[in-house]
Amino acid sequence: MLEDLTTAVPSSMSWPAAYPKGYAVVDVETTGLARDDRIISAAVYRLDERGEVEDHWYTTVNPERDPGPVWIHGLTSEALEGAPLFQDIAEEFTTQLQGRVLVAHNAVFDWQMIAREYARAQREVPVRQRLCTIALSKELGLPLPNHKLESLAAHYGVVQRRAHHALDDARVLAEAFRPSLRAAAAGGVRLPLLECRPLTEWSDGPVAPRIGQQAGSRGGYRPGGWRPSRKRPACPYPNPGRYETGKRLKQGMRVAFSGDTSVERELLEDRATEAGLHVATSLSRLTSLLVTNDPDSGTSKVVKARQFGTPIVDEAAFGQLLADVEPASET
Repeated sequence: MLEDLTTAVPSSMSWPAAYPKGYAVVDVETTGLARDDRIISAAVYRLDERGEVEDHWYTTVNPERDPGPVWIHGLTSEALEGAPLFQDIAEEFTTQLQGRVLVAHNAVFDWQMIAREYARAQREVPVRQRLCTIALSKELGLPLPNHKLESLAAHYGVVQRRAHHALDDARVLAEAFRPSLRAAAAGGVRLPLLECRPLTEWSDGPVAPRIGQQAGSRGGYRPGGWRPSRKRPACPYPNPGRYETGKRLKQGMRVAFSGDTSVERELLEDRATEAGLHVATSLSRLTSLLVTNDPDSGTSKVVKARQFGTPIVDEAAFGQLLADVEPASET
């Protein structure tokens, strides 16, 4: 409830000066999980620097295509037919996000869906940083059985009324984020903020049916994709072995990625491929390097990297290494 959210934080509690001055707790429901899927509803709870609610906003969005898994989000084609298009609500969405840190549960998903919609509307998202509540839970060491929103909500005694409804999910997350933020401030915990870089590399994808149309109907909406779907060519260089700290990457090295990244994962992988590296989808004893911003996440790739002794670097360090990759040895 809103009154539960606005309980005052004691004025005697010191607050880290480096913390952001405002947050936009966001949830979006979508037609699916792929890069050419669309937003069908969006909600924002705007919070001040201490996590107190200022206001909230919600809208449905006409995705101009089939709404996808109705059994999950409950939004049918009939319900969305009269909803505004994203370009019609982009300005109001911008007002909700402007100058704030975007907060979401599995924030990379919400951020990328939002950034893609803005790109389709030929606009730029007014967000420069995001915070994932999963990452914050890990920083705080919360004793959660898993990283689902319902588990975070249960930890703080927050009641979820309509799971997968954007407004209720955003409310639940706002209620859970406030005590998390307060605990982080009290403990001097560094907030796991990541940079948000606008997605600008765009290309048209295959025709998808509009709401009310069958696949293959004329006049279908053409959703976008950041790059055409394709299988990456095999790396032409032999694997020279593991990366050694302080040295350069070398063409042919096998690089794997894990977790959230500031640059969209596919674009980061493309850059690695263009530099002559082998992008691996899994981690093995042959992997030269693992790139992750969360080395303590406990993902299968991180666990295997620890077991195999595979070097680990974060995204920023990897970006610097990409600028000077050593050519493959001549054979």
